Amino acid sequence: MKYTWATSTHPGLVRDSNEDAVIPEEDGNSDGDLLVAVADGMGGHAAGEIASAVAIETIASSEAAAAERVREANRAVMERGEARTDHHGMGTTLTVGLFRPDGTLDVGHAGDSRLYLSRRHELLQVTTDHSLVAEYLATGKITAEEAVDHPQRNVITRALGISWDLEVDDHRVNLRPGDRVLLCSDGLTSMISDDEIATILSEQPAPQAAGWALIEAANQAGGEDNITVAIVDVLE
Repeated sequence: MKYTWATSTHPGLVRDSNEDAVIPEEDGNSDGDLLVAVADGMGGHAAGEIASAVAIETIASSEAAAAERVREANRAVMERGEARTDHHGMGTTLTVGLFRPDGTLDVGHAGDSRLYLSRRHELLQVTTDHSLVAEYLATGKITAEEAVDHPQRNVITRALGISWDLEVDDHRVNLRPGDRVLLCSDGLTSMISDDEIATILSEQPAPQAAGWALIEAANQAGGEDNITVAIVDVLE
């Protein structure tokens, strides 16, 4: 398989800083192994920005499987958080995709950033949100409509930097030519619906154009958080 990709990030319209991090930082194409990841940092005094950067740096220097890279990143964030008092409690989400030349995609995930698979204009959320609202939805305590404006919609139940013993979700996807994969922070998904995301991915054939169209749509909806997207197209 050959892959072509584009990544984009924007602080949004409300926040002064951008605590998201993404890899690769530059657009490109390849027929070899490809590492793509999105991290959404949290914590005061710029600690969220540090946490997401540490997570991305750690997975980039690792040769492990996707889920194990997330665990390694968690240990690195925990160590950095304990080393300085002003960084105590910092954390980050992390969603990692390892694209292989044989068309397999290995995913490691913790938090409420997401990885989607777009296939034949159908959008599938591969990852599960580790959030209080997602748990309420899964157990039927609230409806999808109630989840949109729920007062606890930003409460994350799993993230790097919270505990040394982090549970990491592990997925494998068998990709096909024509597939499109989207990784994104919740600054996108909290602003626009899956239907809107699917429409933009279908209407924009180039990964870079699709990425910026998604960011523009999130900003037009309010841009309340940092927005980061990574789009990978699967070629023959």
